[in-house]
Amino acid sequence: MSMPKIKAVRLSPRMHLGEKELVVLGPSLGTSTVMWDDAARLLGDHYDLLGWDLPGHGISPGIDPEDAAAPGAFTMAELADAVIALVDSIEPGVRFHYAGDSAGGAVGAELALAHPDRLLSLAMLCSSPKFGEPRAWNERADAVAAQGTAIRVEPSAEVWFAPGFLAEHPQEATRLLHTLRDADRFGYAAVCRALAGYDVRGRFGEIALPFLAIAGEFDTVSPFSDAEWMAQHAQNGAAVRLPAVAHIAPTENPAAVADLLRAHFSAANTASKVAQSTLSAIDEEQQK
Repeated sequence: MSMPKIKAVRLSPRMHLGEKELVVLGPSLGTSTVMWDDAARLLGDHYDLLGWDLPGHGISPGIDPEDAAAPGAFTMAELADAVIALVDSIEPGVRFHYAGDSAGGAVGAELALAHPDRLLSLAMLCSSPKFGEPRAWNERADAVAAQGTAIRVEPSAEVWFAPGFLAEHPQEATRLLHTLRDADRFGYAAVCRALAGYDVRGRFGEIALPFLAIAGEFDTVSPFSDAEWMAQHAQNGAAVRLPAVAHIAPTENPAAVADLLRAHFSAANTASKVAQSTLSAIDEEQQK
């Protein structure tokens, strides 16, 4: 096992990061940072936005076929380490808000568990503390490695989007499905194997930073019951269900997602300032 190679995409309208508070956005399996484009435009005036692509997706390099065939080219925890390394290559040591959809959300959970000092808040969209059974993920990995990602286009279209979205928003839906079709099959397979080993249910109660779970009304992959479970088990959690949304909330309803994230980040900052003020007051009292 080793840290995978991933690349970043600047989603902010500004030429350089560092002027605003940083938000890092993670993608769903089979997609890329394009899934965040519309939501990012709505957040860009308030935050610096950095997206990243899964191995073999978008602009991130693919996986060696031999590594993809092995049961464990990398884990979701190692993807989280790769996100930290990526951020540090751009803004060393900076703390940031993190929001990720599906597999990108799972990386967020691993970030909160392994690098809590680096996060200001965490939002998991259309995500879960565990996805299905390992056997199904490994079977999918084998099939895609052998036949390519095109075999996942039809089943993904069925679960990614709420009823009517494909017909009403063909450009957005087609763009994402083309991203899936063009993804490196070995990179996709390697992420599947990482998801087979992902299960943070036993440690979710350790997540103490401000936490938000967003679920889609029609999401059959990560239903609202998963969002509720995470919100209940996190130490400072909340859950929201979005109507008329399935599994790719940032693309299906970018305005609602942007509003929820903006409120979540703002509340996290307020809570942090209150905590710092309280600690300062206690310190001053002790020094008297």
